[in-house]
Amino acid sequence: MAIPTDTLYGLAADPFNAAAVKRVFDAKRRPDAQPLLLVAADVVQVSSQLGRLSAEGARLAERFWPGPLTLLVTAPAALAPAVAAGSGRVGVRVPAHEVTRALCRIAARLLTATSANISGEPPSSDPDVVERSLGGSIDVLLDAGATAGGTPSTIVDVTGDEPRLIRAGAVSWEEVQACMRPA
Repeated sequence: MAIPTDTLYGLAADPFNAAAVKRVFDAKRRPDAQPLLLVAADVVQVSSQLGRLSAEGARLAERFWPGPLTLLVTAPAALAPAVAAGSGRVGVRVPAHEVTRALCRIAARLLTATSANISGEPPSSDPDVVERSLGGSIDVLLDAGATAGGTPSTIVDVTGDEPRLIRAGAVSWEEVQACMRPA
């Protein structure tokens, strides 16, 4: 299923269901070595399905969620192995898009949210482009109109002793570091 997020359209599937995850990889023609990012309704859903966030992760989530900050956390064993692509970690965020969060609440699950495009092609904020590109590979396209587009989420690894920038994005590294400083 293709769904809107606060930036682009994404491909949603149950990340705990290996067959559903395989369909996402097949639709995108995505290499197996690339992990999938997840979205959640809220921090409670993240904690209940992926485990409690570290102190740093909780501080960042409180400051930047909902919004374009993805936290890299330890992947639980129950997650379909392809989601983490052998890394032992998975990225998750709470997007600033009510439709995406509502879908996670209704499903009572985190969802995958990798960009809805063929791997190597540009991602899209336009549901019509998603339909032309992936229409034959997906069962449902939830058309909520064009999304905001823009810079992708910032990815920060919070599995170690210190948060580490993995991908620069919409939230600056300076903002992340400022959040980590004692008040």
